[in-house]
Amino acid sequence: MTDIALIVLGSSVAAIIGIALGVMLPALAMGKAISSALDALSRQPESERSIMRTLFIGLAMIESLAIYCLVIILIVLFRNPLLEYIFK
Repeated sequence: MTDIALIVLGSSVAAIIGIALGVMLPALAMGKAISSALDALSRQPESERSIMRTLFIGLAMIESLAIYCLVIILIVLFRNPLLEYIFK
């Protein structure tokens, strides 16, 4: 196996690990945020509107982090300049 093929293989493995972490960690953060919001709602049901608004803003931020990770990983996989050397 050539050096370039090893580099491409390494970058593909790094992309797979990156997408795995980029999906798992925001999912865990969403679960923690929802759990905390439900706990806060059970303690103070009268502040439901502000808790839910803050929860949805937080969930949108966490989801955008996962989407950014996906976009970067797709760029690494499909616009890898080293792939041009292998398929020549």
